[in-house]
Amino acid sequence: MQFDTYIPCDILKPFVKSFAVQETTEETTYKVLPDTGLVIGFQYKGRLSRIQNGQETSLSISGVSGLADHSRKFKNSANIGTVLIFFKEAGASQFFRQPLHELFRESFSLENFMLRSELLCLEEGLAEAKTDAPRIAAVERFLISRMTNTEPDKLVLAALALIHKSKGNIRIKELTGQLHISQSPLEKRFRQAVGASPKKFASIVRLKYVIQQYNSANSLTELSYEAGFYDQAHFIKEFKTFTGDTPEKFFTGKE
Repeated sequence: MQFDTYIPCDILKPFVKSFAVQETTEETTYKVLPDTGLVIGFQYKGRLSRIQNGQETSLSISGVSGLADHSRKFKNSANIGTVLIFFKEAGASQFFRQPLHELFRESFSLENFMLRSELLCLEEGLAEAKTDAPRIAAVERFLISRMTNTEPDKLVLAALALIHKSKGNIRIKELTGQLHISQSPLEKRFRQAVGASPKKFASIVRLKYVIQQYNSANSLTELSYEAGFYDQAHFIKEFKTFTGDTPEKFFTGKE
């Protein structure tokens, strides 16, 4: 499998974390864990499907996946090629006029957000390109053409910083208190710009930190307590939803 990452141009750096070009020769079923930024994918060859509740649904050539609080399963055809856009937290709001929480847990065709003729031109260019460089350049031109040039919401950025500082272990009352704002306006602005409520986003951050900080020298009980879970059953339930596996199976391969 080929998976090459690329740094965005300067004008896109505040909003885009990275680009990637992925090619796989074999048909593969794989799992994607929740993350904190939206993702756009363009299949310039081959097709991609999502598997949910035992049902396989073919996805559009060009699509966007919103934030999610559970793992998602995908299946790619043989000889697939994909250009991926990984947005920074709240970065995708620069390119979508729709509130991003409407994409939560969903994968939608980009046709829902732009003219089909505009999208077809990009898809044809990606399919005809012979190397990664023109593919990335085409995607950058596409994003720049869709920039809304709105100023980032400083309140949302401050909320994101506090959530990360606490490693996701922060209550909404504490968050609103530090930001000197009531819960309702914070949640509205945060959901629109980030794609999930502050509470849901914090839970994603918390479980990402749990995975990043795992060390075989520490017990899973210690890890859960450090992350602010005071009930082991609650920790196991949330972790299994997040990854699709129990903590023990995820980290050690054992049930």
